Amino acid sequence: MAINYPYRVFRYRVEIDGIARAGFSEVSGMNSSVDAVEYREGDDLRNTPRKLAGLTKFGNVTLRWGVCDDQDFLDWVYSVAPNNTAPPTSMVRHDVLITLYDDAGGDGPSWQLINAWPVGYTVPDLNGSGSEVAIHSLELCHEGLQHNPGGLSHEPSPDGGPVVGGVAGGGEVHLHLLAVHIVLARFIGGFAHVGQVVG
Repeated sequence: MAINYPYRVFRYRVEIDGIARAGFSEVSGMNSSVDAVEYREGDDLRNTPRKLAGLTKFGNVTLRWGVCDDQDFLDWVYSVAPNNTAPPTSMVRHDVLITLYDDAGGDGPSWQLINAWPVGYTVPDLNGSGSEVAIHSLELCHEGLQHNPGGLSHEPSPDGGPVVGGVAGGGEVHLHLLAVHIVLARFIGGFAHVGQVVG
């Protein structure tokens, strides 16, 4: 039985609307929960309430990274919150994709935040006698957490070609050739049948 080695937490990338962004030192808060709604009628024989599924809720996700000259994330914050010179520019929602890497550097499983937008921004604490990296953070709320399993599109094919759409590279060509052979066989067989009738 093959040993299945799990992924580690220290190799990942963050993409916003398909664009890889600055490297983040930490991603936290990805979770979901479903409210349990209690209901009971007066003539129920049991003394416990029924449990019904209520709203599904998703926790806020926090991205942390070292302070640099990238202004794009602050512009995203300012789309919701005003700055000293301008009001909010209107809310901008983005899909955020967090993908784990496998040992070979290929894509592993990923989690997608649906319609995310910033609800918090934290400036790093400063200390004149400290030597740590200045880390700031961005807190995002979102409307859905979708898990995408990894490894399906990166499995090696028997002939060495890549796997595309579940068919190994070169496999699609073989399927097309097989279909052509079947059509030709039926076409030639039809002519042979006509020749027998005419004869």
